[in-house]
Amino acid sequence: MDIDFSFYLLVGSVVSGLIWSVYLLKLKAEGTPYAEDNEPWVVEYARSFFPVLLLVLLLRSFLAEPFRIPSGSMMPTLLVGDFILVNKFAYGIRLPVLNKKIIGLNEPKRGDIVVFRYPRDPSVDYIKRVIGLPGDKISYDENKQLTVNGIPVKQVSMGLYQGLGSGQEMTGAERLQEDLTGIEHNILIRHDAPTVSADIIVPEGQYFMMGDNRDNSNDSRYWGTVPEENLVGRAMLIWMNFDGSLLPWDFHIYAFQPNRIGTLLK
Repeated sequence: MDIDFSFYLLVGSVVSGLIWSVYLLKLKAEGTPYAEDNEPWVVEYARSFFPVLLLVLLLRSFLAEPFRIPSGSMMPTLLVGDFILVNKFAYGIRLPVLNKKIIGLNEPKRGDIVVFRYPRDPSVDYIKRVIGLPGDKISYDENKQLTVNGIPVKQVSMGLYQGLGSGQEMTGAERLQEDLTGIEHNILIRHDAPTVSADIIVPEGQYFMMGDNRDNSNDSRYWGTVPEENLVGRAMLIWMNFDGSLLPWDFHIYAFQPNRIGTLLK
């Protein structure tokens, strides 16, 4: 079991709820009327924090969770510094901390942008695009052509990419619109960069993931498929963007891009 923020929220909710409950039971047993002015300080804090912690735990576990994009592996769709909301019930309702699915809902679709726990280190969250579903045959060759079930994925050049802020290093890469069996999105390719080939039939209960920044993404081409139980949720929208820090020597003009706020992800 991986210890993460949900674990601390759960512990905080349980501890504060128990402290408050035990105090109320003690007053009832003694026949003492409840009065906030007479509360011990530890009970006062427990009473104040319990509903807040519980609400955050429920919202974060079952509805939506915020994430910040730390790398450029999903450029140009997601930029470094994008803050996104992830739909936690898109693929089923899971118990917090245990991550055990208790109610099955929808299955991931090809083209979904998904947050998942990295198979080699489940304490780390990754975000990639679903390329292959269970049973799909996925190929990626030395010419950087993606093939799904024997059909080459159509790519249309959109010209050269101009990066901003932390993404300036990708300036000059070719921007292509990729039609992933009906799901259109943009990708970046550097034709002079080395690549890795892939040729796999996706196992049952697994998913093949790739970043939109094809030559700058640590994904299923390198470490294999993602088990269904590792899925966290589907990325919904960008609610904030801040790329950089407030330190004068580290601040740049593109640190904040308000035009990205409210962008729906697809």
